[in-house]
Amino acid sequence: MIRVLVVDDQRLMRDGLKTILSLEEELEVVGAASDGRQAFELAKQLRPDVVLMDIRMPSVDGVTGTRLIREALPETKVLILTTFNDSELIFEALDEGASGYLLKEMPTEEIVAAIHTVHGGGMMLPPDITAQVVSELKRVREQYALTQEQASPMPTPPLHEELTEREREVLRLLGCGLNNKEIADRLAITEGTTKNHVSSIISKLRLRDRTQAAIYAVRHGLTPLDVI
Repeated sequence: MIRVLVVDDQRLMRDGLKTILSLEEELEVVGAASDGRQAFELAKQLRPDVVLMDIRMPSVDGVTGTRLIREALPETKVLILTTFNDSELIFEALDEGASGYLLKEMPTEEIVAAIHTVHGGGMMLPPDITAQVVSELKRVREQYALTQEQASPMPTPPLHEELTEREREVLRLLGCGLNNKEIADRLAITEGTTKNHVSSIISKLRLRDRTQAAIYAVRHGLTPLDVI
């Protein structure tokens, strides 16, 4: 059984998710919270495997809630819920250790599949939303680069220039949300080799984990939209 904690400030949504997920044989809804702080306190008591976390809530939002839970309970996965494409908050939550995000209006089977994906160590980056997020971040990045160029004529080369070509290929696919097996199949290499490449990438880029690597790929425009 996968133990799930549901977090949403709207009681109707919270109760609806609890009811729907409770019908799944492999899921057990162990509790529900109305904001990030309450989610953190309940997570410490209930030790859920996966937390479904609304991103916008009064008092303590999903970004802060994610940070609190991931710092105290690194084995607990957080899956962000949102009703709109808010790239800034989405990537703040990913920065804090969330394993992905999805829209609340997605079909039940997709939400259940996402829970299984993150519980198994994968990431959930919906292709259509991610493509829009990449586009928005590209625009922001270009503006930032222009500002930096004006401020400093010799910018520091990005860290990914230190990666081998194969590591860059793996990094691009990480940015698409692929797990090790999917990357291995795509590149016709073994899962063990893929795992070694991922570890090397994380080390060279001075990142915390594969989620951070995926965020890096998206933010630096390394994720090809045709793959997404």
